[in-house]
Amino acid sequence: MAVDRPILVAGDTLVDFVPERPGPPGRAGGYAPKFGGSAANVALALDRIGVPPLFWTRLADDDFGAFLRSHLAESAIPDDLLVTDAAARTTLAVVTHDAEGDRSFTFYREDGADTRLEAGTVPDETLDAVGWVHTTGVTLSVEPSRTATLDLQARADGRCPVSFDPNWRPEMWYSREAFGAVVRGALAHVDVVKATPGDLAAAGFEADDPAALTRAVAAHGPHTVVLTLGRDGAYCYGTAESPVAGETSHAGYEVEVVDTTGAGDAFLAGFVASLTHGVRDGARALALANATGAVATTAPGAVSALTDLDAVRRLHADVPWDE
Repeated sequence: MAVDRPILVAGDTLVDFVPERPGPPGRAGGYAPKFGGSAANVALALDRIGVPPLFWTRLADDDFGAFLRSHLAESAIPDDLLVTDAAARTTLAVVTHDAEGDRSFTFYREDGADTRLEAGTVPDETLDAVGWVHTTGVTLSVEPSRTATLDLQARADGRCPVSFDPNWRPEMWYSREAFGAVVRGALAHVDVVKATPGDLAAAGFEADDPAALTRAVAAHGPHTVVLTLGRDGAYCYGTAESPVAGETSHAGYEVEVVDTTGAGDAFLAGFVASLTHGVRDGARALALANATGAVATTAPGAVSALTDLDAVRRLHADVPWDE
């Protein structure tokens, strides 16, 4: 089964510098550059599982930009919306791992191409042709990318489903309060939210359990709210308007975790691919999303381990676009 209309992913592409081993700089060994970025990881993960999207991003005209473009050139992602910015630099993220593979980031972002998205770059004709738009909170953190992202969400609203990952990165924001205000304001034009409890707490949503937390977010407009819970799997709440209405959870899969960078982005790719291919069973959608996210944790780098759909099938064989 093929998607009748493509998915459009919009947002950041950057370089992750991934260490050889856990620990602080000086004990982590050498660092290797890896393809990264919240939106870029979703786009590449979709491509790797056989659902190549359209991708609106901005790439610097420097050596790191060429490195990123080479990864995209090896995919089936069209280059129509890949904008080259000669005045920008490539944003860099230095990754630090703890003993469990969980990571933190230090960003080098001044004049970064991901901060310079321009409103109106995606024409109305493209929005009329796509079946889904995905956006990220990373590009909401700074102007002019904030205005460009909010403009895209508003213009897509009513044309097709819009998904959103808040992606709380404190180093990118002026304050936690600013993050919360911008994220809550964006929800009016969003249908599907994928977040961690930490993301939502930073945005000002406080609740003791996944059911209450997801309902609090849904009260602001989205009809589907998905929580990723690390080793505890994922939880989904859908209102009556959601394609996966009701409450669903999935415990996830046991894998040997090497690097959690990009796991949530890969999860989101699996979830969106499921819904755009007609899945209306929340448990099935979460199972495939968890399988995609789990595979992404088994090698260094955001989507390095996610080489093709076979890697996902080994955990979850029920893939609706491979029937």
